[in-house]
Amino acid sequence: MIYDCAIIGGGPAGLNAALVLGRSRRNTVLFDDDHGRNLVTREAHGFITRDGICPEEFKQLAFEDISKYPTVKTENERIVKVDQISKTHYALQTASGKTFHSIKIIIAVGLKEQLPNVPDIEKFYGTSLFSCPYCDGWEMRDQPLAVIADKQVFAMAKKIYTWSRDLAIFTNGEGRLEDEDKQKLLAKGIRVYEDPIDGLEGENGELHGVRLEDGTLIDRSGGFVTPLWSHATNFATQLGCKQNSHGGIMTDDYGRTNVWNVYAAGDASLIVPSQLIIAAGEGSAAAIGVCGDLTNEYFEDM
Repeated sequence: MIYDCAIIGGGPAGLNAALVLGRSRRNTVLFDDDHGRNLVTREAHGFITRDGICPEEFKQLAFEDISKYPTVKTENERIVKVDQISKTHYALQTASGKTFHSIKIIIAVGLKEQLPNVPDIEKFYGTSLFSCPYCDGWEMRDQPLAVIADKQVFAMAKKIYTWSRDLAIFTNGEGRLEDEDKQKLLAKGIRVYEDPIDGLEGENGELHGVRLEDGTLIDRSGGFVTPLWSHATNFATQLGCKQNSHGGIMTDDYGRTNVWNVYAAGDASLIVPSQLIIAAGEGSAAAIGVCGDLTNEYFEDM
């Protein structure tokens, strides 16, 4: 069987794309190996009617919606290889050795992250340390917060200041603040620590303090970090998709890449972790692009 569309990735972008394609009666296969980046997150925010939902519950509800449409098949498989057989035929190989065939592909795999080089940071990430203030800033409001950043330090500090005035900036001996930017932060009462971080203190994922290399302990109850983001797969590069200056897959408003029949949606095209509602919207747009192109191609061939 050759599917109309194969969706690689079962995050909000891929799930919403599958929903739209199912409602459009397109034969679709969705691949999701259940290893999403936000599995460490307890709650997801900013999605109207679903604010504060657990990511696992969100996925369960999404699969329940998709299951209503018989033309959509879901596979709990990880795609390891994509081959272009022809302009209108792609072969997708799974880690278990299965091969699926499709006319069109939506890349919705998302991103992988590299956290700052701080001992034990992973013990607190997703519980009291976060990367997106729009997702978790409200819950951290007015608390004594740490901002651990070796890149885009000033921009991150300004952003977090919206939610809390009690900020301490840690560049971990790696990041660099321009003197002018540092003075602006200090003028707002924001402390700046440029020494390396020796470790984080706390228990059960709740941060209590940041310990510097010289032994100084700065009390903090949570905070935000700036991970380094990169693509979770190299499918886009292998297929010849162009990328923007930040490394995101270049698309038009309907998810089309420069490679015919290859689309992208969600974090893979933004190259930053977006809120659920933004990623879901991108998935919807890419699905509409797929459906529109399939319709036009059908009538052109007549």
